[in-house]
Amino acid sequence: MAKRNKSNKTRSGRLRIVAGNWRSRLLDIADVPGLRPTSMRIRETLFNWLSPSVHGARCLDLFAGTGALGLEALSRGAKSAVFVENSARAVDALTANIEILGATTATVISMDAQQYLQSPQDRTFDIVFVDPPFSEDVIDDLCRLLEDSGRLGIGCHIYIEQPRSRPEVTLPEAWHILKSKTAGNVRYMLAQRDE
Repeated sequence: MAKRNKSNKTRSGRLRIVAGNWRSRLLDIADVPGLRPTSMRIRETLFNWLSPSVHGARCLDLFAGTGALGLEALSRGAKSAVFVENSARAVDALTANIEILGATTATVISMDAQQYLQSPQDRTFDIVFVDPPFSEDVIDDLCRLLEDSGRLGIGCHIYIEQPRSRPEVTLPEAWHILKSKTAGNVRYMLAQRDE
């Protein structure tokens, strides 16, 4: 979820899939205050980083919003994606886009991300996208909660996006940063949980 900008080359209210089976597909996005799909440039960089790991991966898109990250992963061959989002309007738009794409391995859960991580489940993930609204300062707590949730598979990759103005996230002890970059007012990184 990065701010909309002219480099996205899509009109306002649309999301373009960068690559894979649904390459260049344009999807409508909900008009929700603070909703900001991750830019095409950042998604392209992220999925270049993830390219050896995305095919067949089980993905979790926390604070899914437009679903840009999870949908991009599915387009590029991820096995499945769970989208967690608490805005009803965003959930409706995301569900409609999943139906349009025929993404049968996508699941949308209408729930707060922290509540989801605290709920009992036995599902684990290979890739987790952590991209809360920039107005919320929750990433450090969320990463600890994610580590304690039992949902991270062996060698799980965790993508984190936050405002550049905030201090860099404090990662759980079992995680290490693989890649880190900034673009405009966005700091983003890819971490991995030690095996």
